[in-house]
Amino acid sequence: MLTLYCLIWIFILTSLIPTSYNEDNRCTLESISLEGIHHPGDIIIGAMLPVRVADNFKDISFTEPPPRTTCTTIHFGYFQQLQALLFAIEEINRNDYILPNITLGFHWYDTCGVIPLNIASVLQVLSGDKMAIPNYRCLHNVPLSGFIGSSSSPLSIAVAHILGLYKYPQVSYYSTSSLLSDRMKFPSFFRTVPSDAFQSKGLAKLVLHFNWTWVGLLGVDNDYGQQGIQLVKQEIIRVGACVAFTENILTSRADRNAPHIIEVMKKSTARVVITFATGLDLVPIMTEMVKENIRDKVFVASEGWSVTSLQKMASFSHLLFGTIGLAFYNGLIPGFKEFLNKLHPNMTLPGNLVMTFWEEAFNCTFSTVGYLGLQRKVCTGEERLDSIQNSYNDVSNLRVSYNIYTAVHVLAKALEDLRKCNEKDGPSLHGICAQIQNFYPWQILHYMKKVRLPLNDDRELYFDDNGDPPAVYDIVNWQLSASNTIRHVKVGSYDTTASGGKVFTINSSLLLWASANNEVPTSACSESCHPGFRKVSIRGQPTCCFQCIACPQGEICNHTDSNDCVKCPWNEWPNLQKTRCLPKHIDFLSYDDPLGATLAGTSIFSSIIPNCILRLFIQHKSTPIVKANNYVLSCLLLVSLSSCFLSSLAFIGFPQTEKCLLRQATFGLVFTICVSCILAKTIMVMFAFMATRPGSVMRRWTHLRVSYTIIFSCSILQFILCVSWLSLAPPFPQYNIENQPMLIMIECNEGSPIAFWTMLGYLFLLAMTSFIVAFLARKLPDSFNEAQFITFSMLAFLSVWISYIPASLSAQGKYTVAMEIFAILISSWSLVLCMFFPKCFIILFRPDMNSKGYLMRRDRD
Repeated sequence: MLTLYCLIWIFILTSLIPTSYNEDNRCTLESISLEGIHHPGDIIIGAMLPVRVADNFKDISFTEPPPRTTCTTIHFGYFQQLQALLFAIEEINRNDYILPNITLGFHWYDTCGVIPLNIASVLQVLSGDKMAIPNYRCLHNVPLSGFIGSSSSPLSIAVAHILGLYKYPQVSYYSTSSLLSDRMKFPSFFRTVPSDAFQSKGLAKLVLHFNWTWVGLLGVDNDYGQQGIQLVKQEIIRVGACVAFTENILTSRADRNAPHIIEVMKKSTARVVITFATGLDLVPIMTEMVKENIRDKVFVASEGWSVTSLQKMASFSHLLFGTIGLAFYNGLIPGFKEFLNKLHPNMTLPGNLVMTFWEEAFNCTFSTVGYLGLQRKVCTGEERLDSIQNSYNDVSNLRVSYNIYTAVHVLAKALEDLRKCNEKDGPSLHGICAQIQNFYPWQILHYMKKVRLPLNDDRELYFDDNGDPPAVYDIVNWQLSASNTIRHVKVGSYDTTASGGKVFTINSSLLLWASANNEVPTSACSESCHPGFRKVSIRGQPTCCFQCIACPQGEICNHTDSNDCVKCPWNEWPNLQKTRCLPKHIDFLSYDDPLGATLAGTSIFSSIIPNCILRLFIQHKSTPIVKANNYVLSCLLLVSLSSCFLSSLAFIGFPQTEKCLLRQATFGLVFTICVSCILAKTIMVMFAFMATRPGSVMRRWTHLRVSYTIIFSCSILQFILCVSWLSLAPPFPQYNIENQPMLIMIECNEGSPIAFWTMLGYLFLLAMTSFIVAFLARKLPDSFNEAQFITFSMLAFLSVWISYIPASLSAQGKYTVAMEIFAILISSWSLVLCMFFPKCFIILFRPDMNSKGYLMRRDRD
């Protein structure tokens, strides 16, 4: 299978090299003209770095062969990266501690950043000659250690398939696609930049940090862009954000599909756009944004363009101000600035690279032929590079150059480890070491996997099992300088090797945004739900598009954009804003409550009235009206009525266990004694009338002992009922949170509702019996008759307690207790007023009527 795979790739690679037919109709292989540098040495390093960029562009119609790629424009940033390669190799060759007595040479070809030239460069370096011959190596006496490059993920993927077959180490300085971490497909690929798998997590953290939940994704249509937006899409969805749109930058079209992309961006409410592309790919997008006057978008940049040095991007500073993104770590290269400024037109580089660079850097020309009509001065060679400012000599941004510099040192460190190999530690069978003058590519690959390179900033570079280094990024913010030019300001870092909370750090005070008052832009599908509300998804919309619904009764939410509300504990209740739980108000009829205080005062005052009447009766016990109404029973009734008034105090105050246990029983017993006294008085009236008839045997029933027997008999039944109730199902205090959830109503559970209503029913029976007997006796002779007063008093008594039943069932909490106290007071007052008010009036105000003669008159009014 592997052999077939290799043959397929050899066929593909050889098909990239054009062929022609000679006169004898024989097929011959044409070589592609490549521009490069060949520097001899004991060990060769291959390098695929672009310097020029492709100029020609034509839509591919697939009906005719595409034109050959032409590269004429020098990219200053690329030219600096080439200088970093030359500087690193020169530095290593001068260092006596790295590969002593061994000179590193290199073969470099300008790939122009296109796949055909990139593959042709690799094949030509592998062949070691001026013609690429697959599977052949012409320089047998000079070992090839590995390759530096390529410049982007699609280029690296193309050549990694080839180099993986031969096990040549490949160290990329700019390829970030996570596909290249697949060790099965790319066994010899390494890189000095982190994988996009790390970058996607960093971008997701960036989105989460600024609370951007509604973002668009924009990616170039190659492996770098497509893998990048897919990975970041997974990460931002994982952290709770949503994707508003996903669009591709089509490199096969001159306008990069910009009109369609801008139309989508205009319609979308997402203000933040995460972009995986290069600066060149974004130029048409920016141009279309200027045309459509779109200014409210904030770009989150991938490392591919976050610190781009492309001059054309400067003209879009008003659109890119506030852009934030991840960039490669910006390391220092000691002595590199001086090396850059030593460049001179007299230096020999192929294709007049230096002279062409010089002319473009200083806008001059070394030849006057053909330039007479142009406003360009003649180059003298005395111009100073340190007098101008461009991406070539800008040592404040050496991110890519630093990665190239590090890549060369990594390869040199692996060679040094191979040279210093200890016996039984080598890559061969039984640990046999390889020779530095003659080694196989798989042997240097063995040391590449184990290399550990100390860096200038106390960091260390090493590779994991996938060939990836530790992920370290700078977070950069695009800001306008005083001269209205863009500056890339480092505002934080994303370092996966850091400990604790230092992995992701941002200094917010350094950030500048294009918004008013320098406020962080917002990008959300829906407005945030404030505390007290929860999010409810809208059918058919992403999870970030939602409605805000107030928390249900009894639940709170104390943070923004909550999916759920939290139920308060049973003894707490939400505040009005439903942002926190407050202790529930404990509700019971207390003495501090105005209602409780009023009822307590009324009860105490009312209890005094029967005592006053009792005192009055004692003082006038010898008067006819007191004697006629059964003095002893009247006194007992007045005492029980005073107790009835005072029994209501047991219902006021905190419902303690003792109160709950005794209050209803006390109320039932004292009212039973009271009603029993009235019943006894009524019966005694009947007996007294019947005893006045001649020869009546009822006289013996008018004795006082009969009254006591009636009272005792009626009371003992209620007493037995109450004792049974308290023994079998005693009342107890309970917390009621059902009737009014915002209150804790502390009340007495009567234990047995049947016992409670039986007690009241028994009272009703006694009162009804008294009423009936009194009603029947109401027309007996007045001098002995108290039945009329008893009739009215019992009628009032029964009316009160019959009204109490529906009223108590409809009341809640302390009002139920207040209703019972009210019934106790009213019913007691009805007895006092109906039974004793007329007698007291006569005793106090009509003493003439309180005489035996008046009572015996038949004609009195």
